[in-house]
Amino acid sequence: MMRALGTAGLVLALFPATAGAAREISTSDRLADRREVVAGDRAYAVGFQDGGWYANGWHITGEMGGVWAPPLKLADGVWFGVDGQWVGPATRFTSGAGYVRYDLPKLDDVALSRTDFVPDGRRAALFGLTLTSSTPKTVAIDVDVHSELLNAYPWSSSEGHPTASDNGQDTAASEQGVLAFRDGALTAFAGADRTAQSVQTGPGFRGPRAGLICGPDGKQPPSQCDDGPVGRGAGGRLRYSVRVSDKPTTLWFAVAATRADLTAAARDPQALLDRKLAARAALAERSTVSLPGDRSLQKAVDYGKQNLADLTQTAKDLQIRFVDRGKAYPRPVGVLKEATFIGAGYPDYPWLFATDGEYTAFAAVALGQFEPIKAHLKALQQVSDRLNAKSGKVAHEIVTDGSVYFGANTDAGNTDESVKFPSAVALVWRWTGDRRFLNDLYDFSRRAMRYVVDNLDKDKDGWPEGLGNVEREGMGEEKLDNAVYLIRGLADLATLANDTGDGATAKWAYDLLRQLRPAFDRTWWNEASQQYADSLGSSNAQLVQQHWIGVTPMETGLAPAAHANTALDVRETDCFSGTAPFNVGLFHTGCTGGPEGKGERTVFSLNTAIKAVADGNYGRSQRRYTDANAKTMLDEQPGALPEILPSPDQNRNIDRCWTCRSMFMQAWGHYGTAWPVIAQQLGVQPNLGRRRLDVVPNLPPDQELISGRSIRLGEDGTVAVRALRDGKTYETRVTLRSDDVRTLRIGVTLPHGTRPQRVWVDGKRQKYFLTPRVTKRGVEFTVSVTRPQGRHVVTVERR
Repeated sequence: MMRALGTAGLVLALFPATAGAAREISTSDRLADRREVVAGDRAYAVGFQDGGWYANGWHITGEMGGVWAPPLKLADGVWFGVDGQWVGPATRFTSGAGYVRYDLPKLDDVALSRTDFVPDGRRAALFGLTLTSSTPKTVAIDVDVHSELLNAYPWSSSEGHPTASDNGQDTAASEQGVLAFRDGALTAFAGADRTAQSVQTGPGFRGPRAGLICGPDGKQPPSQCDDGPVGRGAGGRLRYSVRVSDKPTTLWFAVAATRADLTAAARDPQALLDRKLAARAALAERSTVSLPGDRSLQKAVDYGKQNLADLTQTAKDLQIRFVDRGKAYPRPVGVLKEATFIGAGYPDYPWLFATDGEYTAFAAVALGQFEPIKAHLKALQQVSDRLNAKSGKVAHEIVTDGSVYFGANTDAGNTDESVKFPSAVALVWRWTGDRRFLNDLYDFSRRAMRYVVDNLDKDKDGWPEGLGNVEREGMGEEKLDNAVYLIRGLADLATLANDTGDGATAKWAYDLLRQLRPAFDRTWWNEASQQYADSLGSSNAQLVQQHWIGVTPMETGLAPAAHANTALDVRETDCFSGTAPFNVGLFHTGCTGGPEGKGERTVFSLNTAIKAVADGNYGRSQRRYTDANAKTMLDEQPGALPEILPSPDQNRNIDRCWTCRSMFMQAWGHYGTAWPVIAQQLGVQPNLGRRRLDVVPNLPPDQELISGRSIRLGEDGTVAVRALRDGKTYETRVTLRSDDVRTLRIGVTLPHGTRPQRVWVDGKRQKYFLTPRVTKRGVEFTVSVTRPQGRHVVTVERR
């Protein structure tokens, strides 16, 4: 069955074949303005949904699209022709789990479609042209490829040298029936799953396009530009003879970094596609949720699994060097053999970031993607220790060739990233119980916190200096988010220290907590604005600039309930959050905020995520902000959560110029979809390091039944949860399959001021009520289950 979704032409359909729970999403709206990506763990391809390959991105002006095998760009694009006529543009685009597909107009009586995917484990991308004809015949298929061999760094914006404009001229040649492109030591190869009849090379070969070069001003729409100002590519054309009939025939064409990768990709593309579909289907089966009252959020959780997988990359032989925001290019200080990570976003941020990964970690564990986030945090530690001589400071931004743009000991920033690192490690430790992971990263977690406390608190008032997430001039030296995450980080470090037997560090962390927690509210709460101050200036004077970081005390649950609810109410006014026809999420600052007091009414998916999590911590409705992120996943690439949502101060990406667009797929915003459902609404809170699991749902006010299954715990354990509210009756059903859990607590969350009247556990009426725990989101009533394995039901009838 198909169901149209409004005027944009979006359609939702069941994913075929092996992945019953995964989904396809399609659109036919403004395809030439919409970007798309397909990705494996060693390569990715970014193009447009009409099948074109226009200039894209701004880090390297116009070159962030095309086919990439990190840290190397291989080609600007691939174009197909049949019997002398160029294929396309597409009439419909479909985004699937691990692939994309284009419906193409017929050429004479030949029906056409194109399927793109990137096999895992290979630095290659595959493009399949499928042909069907009611009249059996042989057709000539031309495939054009235009190379662009350049490294991920340097960028166009580099202030020193080298810059992207120093990119060398590619050459193209025919080698044993395939195209070979070279620029010094850089190589790319292109060919099909069959032998070419002829090969041509030259400066053009962009299919139907003339190769229009656009300058750095970037004011044109994408479809007007084929290349940016630093392009030095070469071209080639391969011709194939293909027999077509009423049974579909596919010509598979590959672009690869090496001849070995090309050979492996072209040997049996269908088998590679089947393997890819099976892997993504298995991923889709994890953390499967049912939200009958909020299908939009349910789908967003489903899509988020694929977004994180698309952003997971592996780079090898990273030459670690500090490029000082583009002003230097020294010799490397070390080499990292391999790094696997969840990239921040496509097309301009597909790299290893600290802040992004520390937020994305919440989505990753909730969706069962443990291995990528463990590898991400390990890579941050390895790069940071090489770069910063084991000081403990966390590097900020690492390109896939090892260039560190920002995050050395000499930089003023990264305070928030360093204090968040122990919390990310503790989060993964709680969900996985992986002792080796903890042992690998505990010492660096300890050093990160010591670095901040010992080096970034010059006035010794407990609040660290340095940049936080908001990188804006005009703020005080001490930032709110740094203070909030320091307190949470100390609590998490103390837990890690206890779990590793480091009593001295645990005592140090607890002693600091005893000082900072009582001082936090009286230092940072601003009564006049009914908000927390963004930063502290001289003599700890409060600066209130209305940045989104004002929500972080509630996001972490640090704020007392009275101040939290007051502040969150203010953030829901038109001054702080969007309204129709724009996205309804949280602005970067309030309407009179920012250093100049003019406001920055731009809605980011991360800001909105943090507001949704904050509301969940205090038992408030999350619907406005989960909706804000979930519904925007139909905005550019169907099923992809963008970085910036349509806002009063920034319109939709598809209405913007080709160098002024935000990311169309961004990882960290999934903190506001996956985490609210799995951890807050379903209430799954593991601590596998201590072999414990709590399941205490908190049903949203507008839903009476929610459930989730195959929620991953540890190496191979799972839990399924079903939460029901029927009038005054609350029921939690849990099915646990995990040998790692020895203590299981199950319960319900009742509104403040209410108590149970009758309680049943596994069908037996209880003489004594469950243990109450008053929290900021409500009153939790729980029972410890004697034998955790299997199915259990807790039913509470409240007064």
